[in-house]
Amino acid sequence: MARIVIVSNRVPSPNERGPRAGGLAVGLADALKDGGLWFGWSGEIAKTSRSEVKRVEADGITYATIDLCQEDYDRFYVGFANSTLWPLLHFRLGLIDFKREDLEGYIEVNRTYAAALALELRPDDLVWIHDYHLIPLGQELRKLGVKNRLGFFLHIPFVPASLFTALPQGNQLLRAFCAYDVVGFQTDEHRRDFLDCIEQILGLKAESDGQVETSTGRMQAIANPIGIDARGFAALATKAERSPETQRLKASLVGRALVIGVDRLDYSKGLPNRFDAFGRLLNSFPEHRQKVSYLQIAARSREDVSEYQAIRRELDRKAGNINGRFAEFDWVPLRYMTRAVGRNTLAGFYRAARIGLVTPLRDGMNLVAKEFIAAQDDNDPGVLVLSRFAGAAEDLSEALIVNPFDPDEIAEAMHQALIMPLDERKDRMARLRGRVFTVTAEAYCREFLKALAA
Repeated sequence: MARIVIVSNRVPSPNERGPRAGGLAVGLADALKDGGLWFGWSGEIAKTSRSEVKRVEADGITYATIDLCQEDYDRFYVGFANSTLWPLLHFRLGLIDFKREDLEGYIEVNRTYAAALALELRPDDLVWIHDYHLIPLGQELRKLGVKNRLGFFLHIPFVPASLFTALPQGNQLLRAFCAYDVVGFQTDEHRRDFLDCIEQILGLKAESDGQVETSTGRMQAIANPIGIDARGFAALATKAERSPETQRLKASLVGRALVIGVDRLDYSKGLPNRFDAFGRLLNSFPEHRQKVSYLQIAARSREDVSEYQAIRRELDRKAGNINGRFAEFDWVPLRYMTRAVGRNTLAGFYRAARIGLVTPLRDGMNLVAKEFIAAQDDNDPGVLVLSRFAGAAEDLSEALIVNPFDPDEIAEAMHQALIMPLDERKDRMARLRGRVFTVTAEAYCREFLKALAA
């Protein structure tokens, strides 16, 4: 049986698995259930750019990591990955900050990863590379003579050719995809946009099944949505409902309905519009004043990127304005926190909420939407308000689907959710849960690896 090799920008520490693990680590757990290798950056900044591979063994998995020096981190991670590729692939051309030296640093770090990874590989390994940080890695491995089956999965959106051409030297990056045997996307829309770029920019025509003949072989583009361990998360939520944290939250609500949003602090998540929408809910539907509380958890991230500093200041101001306008001596309408909360605690909070508010401007999938659904009580479920531009919206049509650029539409959806009869809430949630319990993390891993091994 072939060994599975996972490659990602960050490698989770074996000591941090479980409640604090991020979406990627949770989603890929099934791929390595029989053991394997997980390779990538340690998260540490070293004094020099040439670091030895460090290995930790746990539960049959080898965690192999390398460090980055400060210059590599600044150019590869802060620079090209998060100041150029991230805004581009989230349709935010005005936020792109391209520097040629950042692109060169991005390629060089991928070359360093390839040189270290090649020494770890066995001839029959299946290599599965993840996300926008590592697009050129397959190409760099091929240059070193690696013959293994190589797969790549993009967890964020892709853009049509009309937008992708804004990327300087974008054709170079697009050619790097052709080194892979299989390239995966969250939705069929993202897959179509990718193939549109391949045809219009590189002149390569895709077959009906997404296969493309390249100068070095055949590459296939597939749509394969990531899921969660729905049964495990549902069990976690049932247990967490009785936890001290959830009980404290419920006591603080004093019978009020809870609206919850959980996101990274990122401009792609639509948080300013979401805050505006809550303010408009209280203004346009005054019957909900003092009867609803909104908890927004927005864990800080990428604080060395200027756009993230700006959005934090904007949200601080908006939260203050809403609370200053609508608060009473015994009611704070908007609770806003920027520190991370463990998954076990979040599971209990989701179960207690009447509304799950998931309104990104663009998102590859958004697993918060699926976790909210899995956490619900069948006898008294909440309602999911979901952006039409989240990849999850492709399957979760029984949610209240909104345009995240329209705060009034979000406010109206929240009002609809708050007054929705129990029978309708049950019917919508039953249909949503049926999909979330079918399109799971296990199914995601199984389908991708089946395509890669074919």
